[in-house]
Amino acid sequence: MKKFLTTLKNIWSIEELRNKITFTLLLLFIYRIGSYIVLPGIDPNKLSNLHNSASSGMLGLLDAFVGGAFSKASILALGIMPYISASIFMQLMTILVPQMAKVQKEGESGRKKINQWTRYLTVIVTSFQAAAYIGYLKSPANAEALIPGYGNFFWISTVVILTVGTLFVMWLGEKITDKGLGNGTSLIIMIGILARLPVSFGQEWSTRIAQKGAGGLLIMLVEILFLIAIIMGLIMLVQGTRKVPVNYAKQIVGNRQMGGARNFLPLKVNAAGVMPIIFAQAILFLPTIFTGFTGDGWAKYFTDHTNIVYMIVYSVCVIAFTFLYTALIFNPKQMADELKRNNGFIPGVKPGQPTADYIGTIMDRITLPGAILLALIGILPGIFQLTFTMSQGFSTFFGGTSLLIMVGVILDTLQQIETQLLMRQYDGLMNGGRIQGRQVASGM
Repeated sequence: MKKFLTTLKNIWSIEELRNKITFTLLLLFIYRIGSYIVLPGIDPNKLSNLHNSASSGMLGLLDAFVGGAFSKASILALGIMPYISASIFMQLMTILVPQMAKVQKEGESGRKKINQWTRYLTVIVTSFQAAAYIGYLKSPANAEALIPGYGNFFWISTVVILTVGTLFVMWLGEKITDKGLGNGTSLIIMIGILARLPVSFGQEWSTRIAQKGAGGLLIMLVEILFLIAIIMGLIMLVQGTRKVPVNYAKQIVGNRQMGGARNFLPLKVNAAGVMPIIFAQAILFLPTIFTGFTGDGWAKYFTDHTNIVYMIVYSVCVIAFTFLYTALIFNPKQMADELKRNNGFIPGVKPGQPTADYIGTIMDRITLPGAILLALIGILPGIFQLTFTMSQGFSTFFGGTSLLIMVGVILDTLQQIETQLLMRQYDGLMNGGRIQGRQVASGM
């Protein structure tokens, strides 16, 4: 405990790090305030139906990502999600379209072009989503929250405000990334998810005390122990790598001998990150669109994450998208060419195409268990809700996208703090070993 307090003191004693933390917390606080400001023309006292309808399915996931702003009809109801969608689309285009890939390879100028196009696409995506959100607000279930006297201006004002709100959140994320601590977009998503944790925990606590008495405390304790175990396992999955040994040939440059070192090529078990879960949930959300978000008939299987049909289809989608997305972002041929250019080789494997085939085979082998574990994490909320009959809000923290994003963002932020401490000759955050780095997908 004393070492931990000393570490906190060291963190606060570094002026640059202290300013970064303060700046980040200030912008996150501004974001949270904005999520409570209701759209003009909405009566906040009549949003009970919106709260109920946005508590499950894909709408519940969206509401979790924006910290409850969606169900509050806030000016930041769409949050950072349109920007995330635009970023994912642009990322895929840079992989699939040769002209886009060429622009991305232009260095800093190419990166600025891609970012500018992403912003333009964000405005378009936000406008369409804002129009859909207005239709959702005007549905019979939520129409009573609309103020009749504001009806003539509601459509245009809401589209403009929601679009500006998303651009404002995007700007906050960029400022946090530039002058704050960590990835701004990821931190905004994480703070929205964490904002629901106290309420969900309180509801689960009240339910256990009311239903089970003293036995409820024991069940609550078991649930917390399971949650800690899942987080520890998820950390291992996020940071898990297969180290492929690489040797570098010796070279004589002038009077100096270069190379001859032995290194490792780290291949991540979960190279696709959270993207397969997001894609799978988006696919399963499509049937509910054609049934008006009600989940009637066969669509009900895709809105209830405790349903066995949902779990099976969801798992298959996650595994398939894991292999697909890994194939898109991972290029063994490029890695083999880089090794060859730097006089590196894998012991026992010929340079060139044999090296690419060898790396690709290893990646396929480690991707399968990673995909299965990722699918298991995705269905854990439904399993725990059935096993412990816990509330849906609290069960979402036992796996799925929410927990994966939180663990990943926290690890990245701790890694940046660790780097700042070590650069200034301080001990790191951890007593034994150091927090290993990981790459964050663009926009996440």
